[in-house]
Amino acid sequence: MKSTGDFGFLPGNNARANTTALQKAVDKTGTIRIEQPGIYDIDDTVYIPSDTALVFGKGVYIRRTTDKGYVFINKGAYTREYDYNISITGLNLLCNGHNSKEGNLIVGLRGQVCFFYVKDLVIRDLLCLDLTEHSFCIHICTFENLLIENVHIEGLKDGIHIDKGSKFTIRHGVFKTFDDPIALNAHDYTSCAPELGWIEDGIIEDCYDLDQEKTTGYFCRLLAGSWLDWFKGMKVQQSDTVVYNNKIYRVNMQPDGKIYTSNTAPNHSEGTKEYDGIRWTMLQDREIVYNCGCRNIHFRNIFLKKKRHMAFALTFDRNEYSRGYYPNSIPPVQEDITFERIYVQNEIIDLLGIRTPVNTIKLTDSVIGNNRIYLRYLEEEGITYIPAHVLISNTTFKGDGKQSLVYAEKGRKATLKIKGSVKENASYEPLIEGDIEILKKDI
Repeated sequence: MKSTGDFGFLPGNNARANTTALQKAVDKTGTIRIEQPGIYDIDDTVYIPSDTALVFGKGVYIRRTTDKGYVFINKGAYTREYDYNISITGLNLLCNGHNSKEGNLIVGLRGQVCFFYVKDLVIRDLLCLDLTEHSFCIHICTFENLLIENVHIEGLKDGIHIDKGSKFTIRHGVFKTFDDPIALNAHDYTSCAPELGWIEDGIIEDCYDLDQEKTTGYFCRLLAGSWLDWFKGMKVQQSDTVVYNNKIYRVNMQPDGKIYTSNTAPNHSEGTKEYDGIRWTMLQDREIVYNCGCRNIHFRNIFLKKKRHMAFALTFDRNEYSRGYYPNSIPPVQEDITFERIYVQNEIIDLLGIRTPVNTIKLTDSVIGNNRIYLRYLEEEGITYIPAHVLISNTTFKGDGKQSLVYAEKGRKATLKIKGSVKENASYEPLIEGDIEILKKDI
């Protein structure tokens, strides 16, 4: 076990000296303790190697002083080589008005604390109450075996932003963020995802979405996408994705809605290069896929205290920043999403908004009000949907009057079972609207 004080990492030191000292400490690997209470300024990224545990003591705060780099990132992120067995415990982060905007950045990675190509990662007991408008608090992509627990995040951007990866647990979280507290974005803007791929086998539990006056987004966004091989003359916009020569490329332009015609295939091996006036970023040259989304995800013990239009969104982007579904591509089916013990404690119109194909949705042992499950249809050439199978069980309905419970837009089909549920108000009459086959309904 090592103390960073032995390396000159001390409260009151200037930010440059502290960043250099902390880097020297983590380069030794093993367990590194920061014990002396106080505010420690840093001015650039600290790169964490494999087999390293950072432990922050009570009263220790890490404060950013610049927009350079990240606060922490694993060393292998830059070479896309996996790091293993990293943990951060007790981090109290002061963003201090700063974002990850300058210096040695990876395209698509924009968190305060970032990990990319990592296995066996633990982040626990994290506090950040001044999250800024550009950078996510925690951003992780291309991972396996992830645990995030006991976090309290407030501010203006996503709290925990997860891209491609598998085997994860997020638990014991308190959130008060303007944007999504948790984002499971298998697909995303070019500026928000360093690689694309499926997010699989996850548990999100014991989390609180605290109320605030203004907000955007959802408690959790499950973002999917699909794309094609590049072809001459294809029309593309910002964040469109193509496969060419066994590599994935993405349009990296301004988010202005402009449509470009691509006549020259991107074919560079790294970085960003311009062809036909279109900047293309080479995203990845391994694990090539043509669609992505979320599957085998279990939410439980979620307390929705914030007024929102929609709490959970299984969706495609469709705006000037990104379109998740490219015309005539094969859409992903988001699979086996379970919602257990969900407590709606404020006004929410759509508990679930589902724009992507899904196979099954289970809502169980929950307490809801006048909330609905909304199956939306994406008006885009070539889109196809399988029937969605919806099960609602052992749920308490606190609504009143005639209220839409499950609504399927034209072009969506579903089956529905409601069993073992109760309604508190005799006047409550759930409406089932659209092409929905009711297999069982006991309220």
